[in-house]
Formats: sequence, structure tokens, C-alpha cells
Amino acid sequence: MLSRRAFLKSSALLALAPTVPGFLARTARAARPELDGRILVVIQLDGGNDGVNTVVPFADDGYAKHRKLLRLPTPQLIKVNDRVGLHPSMTGAGKLLESSRLAIVQGVGYPNPNRSHFESMAIWHTARFDPEERNGQGWLGRALDGQERPDVSRPDSVFVGGAQLPTALRGRKCVASALTRPEDFVLAPEVKAKPGSDAAAQEDLAAFVRRATLDAYTTADRMAEVIRGKDDGAGYPATELARELRLMARLIKTGLGARVYYTRQSGYDTHSAQLGTHAALLGELAGAMQAFLDDLAAARLADRVVVLTFSEFGRTVQENGSAGTDHGTAGPVLAAGPAVKPGLVGPSPSLLELDAKHGDLKMGLDFRRVYATLLEEWLGVPSKRALAGEFERLPLLRS
Repeated sequence: MLSRRAFLKSSALLALAPTVPGFLARTARAARPELDGRILVVIQLDGGNDGVNTVVPFADDGYAKHRKLLRLPTPQLIKVNDRVGLHPSMTGAGKLLESSRLAIVQGVGYPNPNRSHFESMAIWHTARFDPEERNGQGWLGRALDGQERPDVSRPDSVFVGGAQLPTALRGRKCVASALTRPEDFVLAPEVKAKPGSDAAAQEDLAAFVRRATLDAYTTADRMAEVIRGKDDGAGYPATELARELRLMARLIKTGLGARVYYTRQSGYDTHSAQLGTHAALLGELAGAMQAFLDDLAAARLADRVVVLTFSEFGRTVQENGSAGTDHGTAGPVLAAGPAVKPGLVGPSPSLLELDAKHGDLKMGLDFRRVYATLLEEWLGVPSKRALAGEFERLPLLRS
């Protein structure tokens, strides 16, 4: 029988388990993933992004009427057309638009909107309105559950960030993994002594632990090689979001094989002093997106990637008394990459014909139409189960 002492002596993996995730350990014995699969990258804008000052309807008379302190000067906007412009800080998005790599889906929301951060985000994550129907599973997790996994070693999705795994990625069978930085998975040289052989090694459990330990060492070496390797990608801004997208790009270039990558950008709950905060956030978002797609373009991988940004709700059209905005309803969704049809998608919401009850923007497009389009036409997976229904697709992607 395997003794406790022998078990612990041979099981360095137990100490490494919090450091080396299971999907990386399994990769040690697996074939290299295919490199031609399509990838969806999701950037979640936490807090409720002010869509009115992101995609600015400067020609709408309601903009000047409702925005005094927060109104952005028309000459400074990045013009999309003669009625709509992007926030001046979004120069990276402007360059994506100029190079036909940015689509702007306008007025996206859902029926009977909820202004609670928690509830609205849960709706976007699960595509379910009844909490009893959610079961801890998200729209991407449900969609990926039904897909065959020819390479069981790879994760279906990867979350990059320090927070909890998003519900959107959770499913019954699909594998979702989370990481913060590749350095987290590299074993210190002084720790990497190979376990020796003894009598206990003949026991099945000890043999299993030793084999898994060697897998972890091999995987750690692989990740260390990624870190030591020269990163010839585009220059990234010195921001947290850019760092996370740069890590995604490196994993994509090494052929990890995940279909979905996901991260968050916080800070959009701008109830007061919005101008400076919002400008910095949008500049970070646009700069990181451009650098990421330029990096992948240099590696000839950008054609495989679409980037999606969303927020749980927009903000009020009318600014408040604290030079900010409050929780609202519909807002823009951005999609970026060489595969998107550039420009505006859907009608521009009117800032004069507002919801009679709350004075908010009226929803123009249901967010589930965006999801259905990306699942069916980009990832090539059925959307009906993931979204609990069938939704008309949008002209979002090139044919």
C-alpha cells in the first residue's frame, strides 16, 4: 500500500496545482492544436459604458439639448459619417475604421431593460431573463458544449484577468480556463527536481502522480519558452488591457487552440466627473484593440479573429448634476477585425424620441442578434440552444 510519506514525496504536482492549470498539463502529451480555427475575443466593459459619448450622434438635435457639460466638440470627433463620430480619444478605433476593420452596432439592448449592474450583466452573460433558467451557464459555454473536441487537451475558452471566471464562459462540458500572465505558470528552476524512483513508484496512484508531475514540468517549460521567445508583435500601449490582449495574442500565435478569449475592462460607472475618466477608458480600449489586431496581422493570424466589445447597459441621455450620467439602457457594440463589414450597423437611436417612462434610448437591436450572428456565421456553431431561441442575423461580417 502506498504510504502517506511516499505519496507526498512523489507528488510535487500537488504543490504546483494552484500554479499550473490542468489544461496546460494535459497539453504536454497532446498534438499541436490546429491553427486555422476561427477565434472570438470578447472585451467586457464593466460599469455601463456611456454609448452617447462613445458613438456620438453629433447631428442629432437631442445631443446639444441633453448634453451641456459632457457635450464633445464636433470638430474633435473622429467622423464615421456626416451625422455620427467616435469619441476623440478613440484614435486606435479610428485607424481600425479607416482600414475597414471596425463595425459599430448601434442601439443594442434587450426588452424591458434592467438598470441593475448585476442583473443586466447576468442577462448579457446567459441570454436568459428568468434567473431560474440560467443554471450558472452562459451563452458561450452553452454554445461550446455541443461541439466535438478533437483535441481534448486544449481549452475551449480562456479568460485573461484577475477576477472570477465570467459566467458567459461556463457550460456543462466545455473547458474554460483562467490565467493572468504566462509567468504564473513557469516553475522556478530550484523547484524542478525530477522525482526519483522508489518502491512506491510501482503503485498505480504514485505512477499517476509522477506522470502528471512530469507533464506539469513539460508544460511549464513550454510556457517558459513562450515567455523567453522574441515577441515581434506590434507595439502595445502601457495599459492593463493592452497587456492582457498581448498575452492573448501570444497564446494565439503559439497555437493554444481555444475558440474564445475573454477579458474585462473596469471603470465605466461614471456617475460623476465623467469627461476625463471616460476619455481615458476609451483611449485605453481603442489603443489596445488596434495594437492587438496589428500584432496578429503581422503574424498573419488576424483573419482568424473577431473582437467584440459590450457593456451591460448604456447610460442616460440627460447628464446629471454631477457632470456624469446614470444607468441607462441601449448602447453601441463594437466588432473589429478584417472579417467585419466596416461602418455602422443598425439605425442610429434618436436622442429626441426617447422612452416615455424613463427618458432613455429606445432599443434598436436585440443583443441576441449580435450573438446569433457571431455564433452561426463566425464560430460556426448553432445558436438556438445557447440563446433559447432563433434570432435574425445581422449584416456584421463579410461574406
